[in-house]
Amino acid sequence: MQKYRYVREALQRELPSTLATFYESPLVSEKDLTLVHCEGYVSRFLGGQLTRDELRRIGFPWSPQHVNRALSSTGGTVAAAHAVCRADATAIFAGHIAGGTHHAFADRGEGYCVFNDIAVAAAVALRDHAARVQRVLVVDCDVHQGNGTASIFAGDERVFTASFHCEANLFSAREVSDLDVDLPPGVGDEAYLEALQAHLPGLFERVRPQLCFFQAGVDVHESDRIGKLKLSSAGIKKRNALVYAAAARHGARLVVTMGGGYPKDLDESSVHFHRVVQSHMDCYRQCASAHARLSREAPEA
Repeated sequence: MQKYRYVREALQRELPSTLATFYESPLVSEKDLTLVHCEGYVSRFLGGQLTRDELRRIGFPWSPQHVNRALSSTGGTVAAAHAVCRADATAIFAGHIAGGTHHAFADRGEGYCVFNDIAVAAAVALRDHAARVQRVLVVDCDVHQGNGTASIFAGDERVFTASFHCEANLFSAREVSDLDVDLPPGVGDEAYLEALQAHLPGLFERVRPQLCFFQAGVDVHESDRIGKLKLSSAGIKKRNALVYAAAARHGARLVVTMGGGYPKDLDESSVHFHRVVQSHMDCYRQCASAHARLSREAPEA
């Protein structure tokens, strides 16, 4: 859990105000949550009424602090979507230094995910910014399949879900995304990037999204404890660059979320901890740099 604080504080020290402005994540409203989540599930979680088995599937004990964390983890992604979609938006890309909770289903949470922040934010954008957003693309590059997101948007033609994941990493039953790219255990930089390059340009051409969500999990890293893939830090940076370049090329607004990353060694001074934290930071460093380039290239209004 401490990685969230490390990543945020380091980025705030490192990134100048000309590249990034930081805001505290707001708490998502129940109204927004119930765009994709069942009212009964939302009410029971907020009131501390989930069963022992339901909490076991989520992986966290219930507490008022955990409620606020879950609401903030979703609210930050919603706020980032508003930042790039509203009519007076000056931001093209935005990031949330949390989120990526893609194992939350409409009626339950799983895999350390209570609410599905990307699904909620996509639904909010389609509702509140309908004049600007009619098609949404989710590019999920976490090592685990984005099963909750796939389930929530099954049959919804406005949202296209694409998941690039290790075929041996499933939290629970597999769902069907609009595009699933299964990668075998042990895949490294070359094969992973080839797979991404084979699909990414066609995805943007086919979907023509006005808004893209990038689930930028770094549990594909070779230093990850449970990921089963073998990407290097340099390989993950190339992955990020491909997504940002594709979104820029097709004029899509973009929101990046954190996703997974579980160091083999939880000692904060260890090389594995350092590599995972730095890879998380790279996702946001590159997002800020890509946004700065796009802003410079944008024609005068």
